[in-house]
Amino acid sequence: QVQLVESGGGLVQAGGSLRLFCAASGRAFSSYAMGWFRQAPGKEREFVATISWNGDSTYYADSVKGRFTISRDNAKNTVYLQMNSLKPEDTAVYYCAATWVVPGTSNGYEYDYWGQGTQVTVSS
Repeated sequence: QVQLVESGGGLVQAGGSLRLFCAASGRAFSSYAMGWFRQAPGKEREFVATISWNGDSTYYADSVKGRFTISRDNAKNTVYLQMNSLKPEDTAVYYCAATWVVPGTSNGYEYDYWGQGTQVTVSS
């Protein structure tokens, strides 16, 4: 089992940057592909990015491609989401999640473990 804790959220102006962290505990973190998802008020959860177990493969939602970067450090049991050029429509609670699906997936139903989320608010 894997426990996930997100941090790094906050309030930022449009055009600014934030870096989210997802700290994992438990066994075999490096065996899981990881993903970031987000949910805005009144909207369904949406996929943001995913990364394979060894970091060699990444995939992004079109809405964040070129602005966000997902990465991981298996030695530190941590996944990162670097968010640049933030827009007000990026405002949401951001969640990290772990999946056995190789090399990762955009389907939230295929993730086994989820964190509690961290709030990101982008002001205009």
